[in-house]
Amino acid sequence: MLVPIEWLNDYIDLKDIDTEEFCDRMIMSGSNLETCEHFCEEMENVVVGRIEKIEKHPDADKLVVCQLNVGKDEPVQIVTGAPNVFEGAYVPVALHKSRIPGPLHGKTKEEGGTKITKGKLRGVESFGMLCSAEELGFEDKVVPVAHKDGIWILEEEYEPGLDFAEALGLKQAVVDFEITPNRPDCLAMVGMAREAAATFKRPFEYPDTQLEEANKEKETKDFVSVEIKNPESCKRYVARVVTDVKVEQSPWWLQKRLMYAGMRPINNIVDITNFVMLEYGQPIHAFDINQVHGGKIIVENASEGEKFVTLDENERTLSDNMLLIKDAERGIAIAGVMGGLNSEIENDTTTIIIESANFNGDSVRATSKKLGLRTEASARFEKGIDPNLCEAAADRVCRLIELTGAGRVCKGSVDVYPSPETAKTIDVRVDRINHVLGIELDRGTMVDIFEGLEIKTSGEGNIITVTPPTIRQDLLEEEDYIEEVARIYGYDQLPVTLPKGNNEAGLSYERSLRDLSREALCGMGLNEIQTYSFVSPKGVDNVRIDEDSWERGFVKLINPLGEENSVMRTILTPNMMEVLARNYSRNIASVKAFEIGNTFTANLLGEDHLPDEQYSLCIGMYGKNEDFFSLKGVVTELLKVLGIKEVSFIAESEYGVYHPGRCARIAVKPEVGMTVFGDEMDEIGIMGEIHPDVAENYGMDGVRIYCCEIMFDTIVKYADTETVYSPLPKYPSTSRDIALLVDEDMEVGSIEKVITENGGSILESVKLFDVYRGKQVEEGKKSVAFALTYRDRDKTLTDEDVAGVHNKVLEALKEQLNAVLREM
Repeated sequence: MLVPIEWLNDYIDLKDIDTEEFCDRMIMSGSNLETCEHFCEEMENVVVGRIEKIEKHPDADKLVVCQLNVGKDEPVQIVTGAPNVFEGAYVPVALHKSRIPGPLHGKTKEEGGTKITKGKLRGVESFGMLCSAEELGFEDKVVPVAHKDGIWILEEEYEPGLDFAEALGLKQAVVDFEITPNRPDCLAMVGMAREAAATFKRPFEYPDTQLEEANKEKETKDFVSVEIKNPESCKRYVARVVTDVKVEQSPWWLQKRLMYAGMRPINNIVDITNFVMLEYGQPIHAFDINQVHGGKIIVENASEGEKFVTLDENERTLSDNMLLIKDAERGIAIAGVMGGLNSEIENDTTTIIIESANFNGDSVRATSKKLGLRTEASARFEKGIDPNLCEAAADRVCRLIELTGAGRVCKGSVDVYPSPETAKTIDVRVDRINHVLGIELDRGTMVDIFEGLEIKTSGEGNIITVTPPTIRQDLLEEEDYIEEVARIYGYDQLPVTLPKGNNEAGLSYERSLRDLSREALCGMGLNEIQTYSFVSPKGVDNVRIDEDSWERGFVKLINPLGEENSVMRTILTPNMMEVLARNYSRNIASVKAFEIGNTFTANLLGEDHLPDEQYSLCIGMYGKNEDFFSLKGVVTELLKVLGIKEVSFIAESEYGVYHPGRCARIAVKPEVGMTVFGDEMDEIGIMGEIHPDVAENYGMDGVRIYCCEIMFDTIVKYADTETVYSPLPKYPSTSRDIALLVDEDMEVGSIEKVITENGGSILESVKLFDVYRGKQVEEGKKSVAFALTYRDRDKTLTDEDVAGVHNKVLEALKEQLNAVLREM
């Protein structure tokens, strides 16, 4: 919200307060300040000039030579190419050795700007420059329409030679405030003046709305009627009529107010409606009454598919949930967003209808978003506007029309207000306010603060009954009033104390396991990544997830930025594949990465229930030295760090993400008392080599990629990180290596299980160290080699002790798995 200090002084006298103090005090009273800009401070030797004579340039068709009166004895000659100059025009003249506003480029304010000196243009001397509004520091978007192309031609006569900035009052400060969503009342000059009045404890004057109603013989109701058919979307509609309208340029004081507030002056009627919108925060629209058929204003929803051309000359297709302002035959404005081209005020318009209405913010927001059309009006309606402003704003427009001689205001108004809005009265406690803020204010001081904010008070003793103005839609609870006392009293005046309490900070068990997993995986050479939770639904298509799979149970976003961020992820694998593919496309030869993040699935009970949110762990890798077993080693080591025992890897061939012959589900044997559905093992994840078709979908044709996804919330219940120390063994171990001929489809896990079950108490470990297929092994078979370590903690094992157990293991392998011992 741009707040010109000169404009603010219309409502509260702050002339004795310098800008720096104003900014500091407003910040301490709760107003967020973005910037403070001083206009035309660096302008020097720029004066008002009157063009006395214009001659063609002798050597250039597009240049003219002007003789200007700048208050000196002799006229000043200036060459210009501006197309809009004429004899008798008053213009800004930058004389020889002048400075006009421009980028500072690291210079001080005194050194900044652009220097202008005399020179020659096509052989003719020019002793300065005629300036446009942009060259004097104004952005193109605020330059008046009348002066948008060419030199700035002044509307009024000034004494030649006057300092241009002083003559037009250009040197002033503009403060840019960041208005928070809970304070839409501050999106108005009156709102900021109210804040300043409370901060500086000075009287505050509302704008003049006392009307003369020069056209007393005619009443507004004789020209127009108003009907609201959708009172939920339109709380109030006020209409006034002005006759004998003269559409022309606004007076300079009005144009200047708009320019410094960031709006372009257009003509007097449009400028006045924009001025009042900035002043009150209430959007205003004006219709040419000759284009309002039947003299009727009807507020109702549009028809589905209805076509409508807005003021920007674009045809828009409306839906039946969009609110439309209609006359007796057609739509004439999109409520709260933009007027229609068919009712636009033209230069020959003589009678207008002033609309000051209140539209539902949600309705305006939905319409604006669907049409891709956001305006100053819609931005204000979206945040919420007090319907009680409508009448005052309409009267203010009419008063400015009277003051500028732009027309004659008809008597009365048409005001349709089905359900008048009233303020919510509550009780606040003096001792509660003091307790929360840590101060000792008396009741009288608090009452003064409230009344300075136009909050009505009553009651006695510890209770203050407060009634806010309806414009303060943020004052609902006692805490809101405590905040009001704090900010007006001064945040810098509140005592500084440390929070009191005996709570001890710490990590949850789940968080500590996630951190432990991160440390372990980073220690194994993996890099942690983080990806967005908002993803494209096409991700599961790219990894070949079945159509009826739970992984497609998306939580859909109501207001997504785009289709690529329209749902919340159910698994991490598509995100991991995108990261691996991005690295591969940048010629990264080897990548080992992991992510621990949230996943979300829609609740099976319906949209009214919260989605299921869980943590998942995804590991991904590719590179010359990576294979299925290197991934398995990482997973095994991680589960070991987490203290998870009796882990099984079960072959899987139906899951589309992975290669059917190189995929395994990871399962854990439940502890006694745990309930597991399906079978005796509890599945915690899946791992394997990515299917070639999936790799191709990500542009990694022919690359062997290995991934794993583990349901982290599931492994939490099996984790046991408590460290139990045991003494070092006193007696030596002995080992036996065995090579077994087994069927090609025999799982190593099944062999290890048989060995473990028959190894007895002296079998310390079983490790696979070789898998061989070659000439010495018949077709359909493979050789798997294990190292078995035996140890007894109570004695030294003899060959006979080991042989008995070892032979038992071999016999069990042969009987149960038809595993034949192969010569090493």
